Amino acid sequence: MSTQATPALCSQIRRDIVRMVHGASSGHPGGSLGCVELLAKLYFDTMNIDPSNFNMNGKGEDLFFLSNGHISPVWYSTLSRRGFFPTEELATFRKINSRVQGHPATEEGLPGIRVASGSLGQGLSVALGAAETKRLNGEGTWVYTLHGDGELQEGQIWEAAMYAAHNKIDNILSFVDCNGQQIDGPCDEVLSLSDLAGKFKAFGWHVMECDGHDLNDLQRVIDEAHSRRGSGVPCIVLMVTAMGKGVDFMEGTHKWHGVAPNDEQLADALSQLEETLGDY
Repeated sequence: MSTQATPALCSQIRRDIVRMVHGASSGHPGGSLGCVELLAKLYFDTMNIDPSNFNMNGKGEDLFFLSNGHISPVWYSTLSRRGFFPTEELATFRKINSRVQGHPATEEGLPGIRVASGSLGQGLSVALGAAETKRLNGEGTWVYTLHGDGELQEGQIWEAAMYAAHNKIDNILSFVDCNGQQIDGPCDEVLSLSDLAGKFKAFGWHVMECDGHDLNDLQRVIDEAHSRRGSGVPCIVLMVTAMGKGVDFMEGTHKWHGVAPNDEQLADALSQLEETLGDY
């Protein structure tokens, strides 16, 4: 098991993703491949967590909420590689009676999952409730969230953004996967998000930007957010990524938002991704 976020770990997670989606003939590889470095950075270098003693209330631990739950493959792979459950269970992705469902769910009791997600726009509201609870309990812990850029077309996100700033919730750090793509095409063509940084600043958030595939740049913005605790201002990172990162024929196009590779495409993808920790 890897003990820190490294390019080798990220390569293995990407192998897991394409194999999981291929095995189920269903799923969302594009966004999953684009968010590998962030999940690795959070779970292996940043978050105060205890994979061997998971519980639903998360008291005394940092929490992560995946709002764009359709990119569950990257979360499942990261959780398993971090020790929350056996990597062999990834082979049951999207199978009947599996704990590793297409969208994260709590009914099956999969360690690491505290809320069902994938109904877009809701994750920030849930996370803010958790962050307020931790603040009221006097915890020094953090709540982290991930959102898709297309997801920000949902109005509930902006209600939550207003709430966070108004209530000075500064123990939350949110990330937006800014890959410019959504299921029906480029975000700018479907419904332009315009000046996201300006929008969040106007809503009272501290805005940072980073290269979502650079582990050092991710560490930079995480450190900056942590240094601002006590300011009463919530922090958000606009994380520039490429959908399908690491697989040349998937990169930068919405066409791989929710399409599984066939046998030939899987072989091509795996030839581009080094097996570093052993396939499940």
